[in-house]
Amino acid sequence: MADQKAVATAWIERWDRQQEHYIAEREERFQVIGDVVERVCAAVEAPVVVDLGCGPGSLSTRLHARVPHAKIVGVDVNPFLLGLARHARPDEAPIDYVLTELGTPGWVDQLAAGRRWDAAVSTTALHWLEPDRLRSVYHDLAAVIRPGGVLVNGDHLYHEKPALRELAEFVRDRHAERAGVLANEDWATWWEQARADTGLRRMFTEEELTTRAGSHGNDLSVRWHEDALLQAGFSDVGVVWQYGDDHVLVAVR
Repeated sequence: MADQKAVATAWIERWDRQQEHYIAEREERFQVIGDVVERVCAAVEAPVVVDLGCGPGSLSTRLHARVPHAKIVGVDVNPFLLGLARHARPDEAPIDYVLTELGTPGWVDQLAAGRRWDAAVSTTALHWLEPDRLRSVYHDLAAVIRPGGVLVNGDHLYHEKPALRELAEFVRDRHAERAGVLANEDWATWWEQARADTGLRRMFTEEELTTRAGSHGNDLSVRWHEDALLQAGFSDVGVVWQYGDDHVLVAVR
């Protein structure tokens, strides 16, 4: 088991570097999400935090370090990434990982059943959902997050005006150049190398190692998300952090 944990941890660290190829300020984004969750959960005795599209648990693990008294539930549709998360989970950490698809019937009931959530978080995941599915998820979240609780979403959110969108993307890309992260391996290479790794092939089935994320990538604007969240029942919605088109959007229930 110790060997499997080491293998999983190494691949998650490699995943984190791969993600920085696309999100130069990924760690700062994590810090901002953690700041919001820490604030909301500070006075709650046993808070529940759900990580939507958690992948290999990068954000869940960081949130456990920030809010160790919280029950954290990570949910993802990818069994391989969830398996990495489970193998690398800090010892005795109150983190559960659940395989389910956001927006499918009964998905909320599989996570912290019977409990109101204090926070739902996501990072570079909700853009995989088609707009109608995302609206449905927002309605589900508004029904399960307690009053005063939050949804915190870190993702690329786009300007409606083409000129501003192009400039925001340019700012993001130039920053990535200066940070040197464009030299990091990309998403496709990470998956190719993971499928070929002998250590992982001893831990996972062929089917798990060939599972991919969703194929749809939306390019919705900040305003679209704000309107959809308000219509779903959240009381206040706004951006608390931004770098180029990379945002942290908070919706207060």
